[in-house]
Amino acid sequence: MNRENKRRTFEKGYYKTHPCHDTFTCRVCGRLVVPEAAGSGHRNHCPNCLSSLHVDEEPGDRASDCGGVMDPIGVWVRRGGEWAVIHRCRRCGKLSSNRTAADDNPMKLMSVALKPLAQPPFPLEHIQKLTDLMGGSGSMEGYV
Repeated sequence: MNRENKRRTFEKGYYKTHPCHDTFTCRVCGRLVVPEAAGSGHRNHCPNCLSSLHVDEEPGDRASDCGGVMDPIGVWVRRGGEWAVIHRCRRCGKLSSNRTAADDNPMKLMSVALKPLAQPPFPLEHIQKLTDLMGGSGSMEGYV
């Protein structure tokens, strides 16, 4: 890569409009990540462990000075049915959303999606009490 092309890749906002062809090693699991299998030109997380790095303030701007590891903490479904991963930075706590990629580990995606069900914020016995209060029908009608 000549000096002019290298300088161009470091211009503010370059990756907003240009694909990133960089190969990198995941700082969490150590896997070599190549952009070709992502299904798009914008690889921004490890397909194995779904971790990312806090390098952007806005997608593609590379303006963040934080550089912390972004852990996958949840998933959500975008309009049209596409899944996205919610990341939280270990260092500063910033939340961000990243589209899933074609080669993302489906077991890890499901693990992240099901974590709230596996570790609910209340005792599971509470569900049974509420069901009993509703008369087993799922309705509180007559009890309120």
